[in-house]
Amino acid sequence: MITRTVVAVGDAPHYDVAIIGTGAGGGTLAHRLAPSGKRVLLVERGDYLPRERDNWDSTAVFVRGKYGAPEFWLDKDGSEFPPEVNYYVGGNTKFYGAALFRLRPEDFGELRHHGGLSPAWPIRYEDLERYYTQAEHLYLVHGRHGEDPTEGAASAPYAHPPVEHEPRIQQLSDDLEKRGLHPFHLPIGVNLSQEDGGRATHSSVCIRCNRVDGFPCLVRGKSDAEVICVEPALRHPNVEMVTNTHVVRLETDARGRSVSAVVGRLPDGSEVRFTADVVVVSCGAVNSAALLLASANEHHPNGLANSDVVGRFYMRHNNLALMAVSKEPNDTQFQKTLALHDWYLGADDWDYPLGGIQMLGKSDAEQIHGEAPRWAGAVTPDMPFEVLAHHAVDFWLCGEDLPLADNRVTLDGDARIHLALDEKNNVEGLKRLRHKLQGMLGHLGMHEHHLLSHSIYLHKGMPIGATAHQAGTVRFGTDPAASALDVNCKAHDLDNLYVVDTSFFPSIGAVNPSLTAIANALRVGDHLMARLG
Repeated sequence: MITRTVVAVGDAPHYDVAIIGTGAGGGTLAHRLAPSGKRVLLVERGDYLPRERDNWDSTAVFVRGKYGAPEFWLDKDGSEFPPEVNYYVGGNTKFYGAALFRLRPEDFGELRHHGGLSPAWPIRYEDLERYYTQAEHLYLVHGRHGEDPTEGAASAPYAHPPVEHEPRIQQLSDDLEKRGLHPFHLPIGVNLSQEDGGRATHSSVCIRCNRVDGFPCLVRGKSDAEVICVEPALRHPNVEMVTNTHVVRLETDARGRSVSAVVGRLPDGSEVRFTADVVVVSCGAVNSAALLLASANEHHPNGLANSDVVGRFYMRHNNLALMAVSKEPNDTQFQKTLALHDWYLGADDWDYPLGGIQMLGKSDAEQIHGEAPRWAGAVTPDMPFEVLAHHAVDFWLCGEDLPLADNRVTLDGDARIHLALDEKNNVEGLKRLRHKLQGMLGHLGMHEHHLLSHSIYLHKGMPIGATAHQAGTVRFGTDPAASALDVNCKAHDLDNLYVVDTSFFPSIGAVNPSLTAIANALRVGDHLMARLG
């Protein structure tokens, strides 16, 4: 049942669980709890994403940023920037690329980088492995375990075969193998049925188009949290949702030991309140930290769950989006099928982790035109931008960002979000990863000197605005002085407050964080069902 009628706390029903946010963490948790019969409320800041032609328009999505949050955050110098966040049912998964990787087993332990130490998690890979498998099956991940030599053990195969490479990407895979490397099929969440040769079958929901990465899916073929979890959860009569309700603070009881009310603001400025036995925050790493900080009271003067940890240790990956120029035309439509982790943990000429390489969605002429001023003079004059787009091969390089205490979220007196970030944190490995790719271009059928920065995927060259992989800020651990949450993602100092988005990460690894957030939400869901009986 979907309800948008919000009433005063005296008249509103009391819920077993209230979940703030409907993305990878909150949406998945609701799906896990829905069959329990417990009364669950989802509170979403935004509304349903409009289904319209602009969903698949490059200029609307990337150049004009039509669907981005209508707000600005402030950097450490007080300068405004537009964050890469989306407030819709399904959260940021409406726009993610659905690359659903597991962290490597080594990512759960202490890992030394050139720029410092990546800390150990309070749980092991083995503790999360069965939930990784459940998450892969739930989100329809297509892949093949065993191809990537850096991956951990898997208790079950993927439920769906990998998305097959189109000819130009298959050639790229073959050329990488000839160099002694181990390219593998990128694990991706799509509702795709394939014919021989990889084409979408007549009955497939996913049509295998070139809009998979960064676009919302008009045909509902991408495994986002709305389609996979929120809508199925709402079919249960015990699950309700309110939209267009921005939760601005959490109130605690007279002793300050539990959350007593969730306070939201409606578009007209009026406030509404909800109560629940358990309150779960899942607003994204920045907004979850901001909510806890904004909920300060006499018992929690620095904000909820905060022993000077909340807001700190923000991470967002060190990323490069790059476009190589193929000597032969690249007619690929669904390009996001290949990844390479040979240097994830180190290289023969470097003792520290470099990170991973994966394919991006295919560039088109509109995106190329959006980059034109930055690329002036970088390509041969006899290659018009339309031709360049036809020859483009797009890569995403991902290195680990280390958790630094001064990389943090704070609020000013007007409750505006400030985000401080050291943009040169542990970047040497990423530079070396780019050099590895650059040095191979001639052997991969690419023009050797054309590896162009593709900042349209990185918020117009503003690294602080590239918040799609945000994590940290409300880390979990066993020491209340050094973490905000316990191993079950419950606040150390509050009996009924949990956080299940990527805020809980003590480190981020060098793969997309979504699958880990999904798997952890399933884990916490099992804990909550046991707690609630």
